Amino acid sequence: MAQAITNIDNKRDAKDKEPEAPPRGTTVAHPRPGVRNWALTVMGVGAILTMCYFGEQPLVVILVSVLIAFILDPVADLFTWMRLSRAPASGMAVLLMCAAIAGFIYLGVNQVSNLLEELPKHASEIRRDLAKITGKAQKIEALNPAQEKGSVKVRETPNWADLVTRGFGSLSEAVLAASFIPFLVFFMLTWQEHARKATMGLVAPENRRAAYVTIGMISAMIRNFMVGNLVIGLIMGGVSTIVFGFLHVPFFYFAGFLSGFLSLLPYLGVLLALLPPIFLAIGHLTATKVVWIVLTVFALHIISINVLYPKLLGGRLRLNPLTVTLALLIWGFLWGAAGLILAIPITAGMKIVFDHVEPLKPFGAWLGGEQPPNGDAH
Repeated sequence: MAQAITNIDNKRDAKDKEPEAPPRGTTVAHPRPGVRNWALTVMGVGAILTMCYFGEQPLVVILVSVLIAFILDPVADLFTWMRLSRAPASGMAVLLMCAAIAGFIYLGVNQVSNLLEELPKHASEIRRDLAKITGKAQKIEALNPAQEKGSVKVRETPNWADLVTRGFGSLSEAVLAASFIPFLVFFMLTWQEHARKATMGLVAPENRRAAYVTIGMISAMIRNFMVGNLVIGLIMGGVSTIVFGFLHVPFFYFAGFLSGFLSLLPYLGVLLALLPPIFLAIGHLTATKVVWIVLTVFALHIISINVLYPKLLGGRLRLNPLTVTLALLIWGFLWGAAGLILAIPITAGMKIVFDHVEPLKPFGAWLGGEQPPNGDAH
């Protein structure tokens, strides 16, 4: 009897495991694994990029405020250690930042005004040098198609202010947007503990440890990125100032630090760093000294990229050159000049998130130049 029951159960299990055949004449669609997921991923990425493109103004203001808040956090902690509560300590840190920016703008305006006063004295020399360059350029005849008589072509000259304030409309709108930054920084410093705990509450309990580690790594990366760039800019600016002073470049202290910090911009920085010293050197220096200026700027840029950046920032960013180039291209297209500045920290933060989310680890490995932190190769 028991044997019969066992046989019946086995037949029933076999019948349950046996797949049901579709009715005759029915077309069976073979599933394509992953196609739907990839389609949703592409749509999601497109939606995010669209939001970033049309929401440039608030997003740039928020991200810049986050970067500044990470820099000022140790200053606020110092005032807190000096027996101040968190709100006054944060307010003091923000006031110091505003005072430093105001002082920098004041010195910059004074230097520019002094430069404008000196330019008329050397206007004839500058015009003579420019005439030589223009005369040589006119000797090179470009092959242009024949133009109709009487036709006039009007070409709009590039406006650098439009490039810098792209996405912010007019300059007044850019100033209005920038006025929110001190207040955002203040509230980020005073409410950081609440924001951190509330963010942890949004994550499932089993993932909170990974989220906490991820946020900590992003915080350390951003702080290291900002402080590292500041140190590198000061080093390059100091060396440039010494060299430009030795070459007798007018306003060498202004041109040196401006050139040093402009050189921090990826790729385009080395070209922009040449403009201040060469512009100031027109009519004052010989061609040999101008060549020394060019060699100095290029040498400092190469040293910073190959020595200073790997030493101060390489361990935090862990991005390969292809990723950096694509990030600059994409974020520069979306946000203009602001995108070129924010591209590296945004992409480095994305890589940290990808490295700590299991389904996204292959993307983190693609962005980086080495294996993920757990040592798994994908």
